[in-house]
Amino acid sequence: MDNQSSRKELLNIVKLTKQYLSEQDVEIKQNKHAGALLQLEKKVKICQKCPLAKTRTNPVFGAGDEHAKLMFVGEAPGRDEDLQGEPFVGKAGKLLTKIINSIGLKREDVYIANILKCRPPGNRNPEPCEIAMCQGYLLEQISIIKPKIICTLGKFATQTLLKSQQPISQLRGRFFEYRNTKLIPTFHPAYLLYSPGDKRLVWQDMKKIKAEYEKT
Repeated sequence: MDNQSSRKELLNIVKLTKQYLSEQDVEIKQNKHAGALLQLEKKVKICQKCPLAKTRTNPVFGAGDEHAKLMFVGEAPGRDEDLQGEPFVGKAGKLLTKIINSIGLKREDVYIANILKCRPPGNRNPEPCEIAMCQGYLLEQISIIKPKIICTLGKFATQTLLKSQQPISQLRGRFFEYRNTKLIPTFHPAYLLYSPGDKRLVWQDMKKIKAEYEKT
């Protein structure tokens, strides 16, 4: 083998080695990423911070793509979610799926979570003390997933993350800077089941999300 052939072969080996190490590095980072989310989920499953732990059937951690660019945040699990341990699986969940589909995405493409990880009895509104004790889990989820866009669904998710008392009707449809990402509030799908006339407003919000999503 002449010197030129030897040099080409050596360069090829170096190239393949770099490629292999790069792939290994990506795999290690992905494993760490998934591991962090899994460890957090384990904490949620055994959480006893507030009285909701005594009345829940299952905690509802969250679901979707761990590397999602778009994250939806609701307020709390309902009856169906409590029984199945998955977020947004009831009537409001089916509507959320349609909303996600309307911008060309699937549920598997996004990440879905709630402010509270346990169902309030009778689907009552979350209490301030419950939000205070539980929101840390959501903040950790956001920190791990690092979405480019967060869409808050309804009053409680929006006011909690934005630390605002303004009504959702005044906050929806606007982008806010939040933890190095963009946050846009919209109406909760459960609200739309009783006020279908406002679906057009949510569609306007989704078009803004779609345009921003395509930039990322």
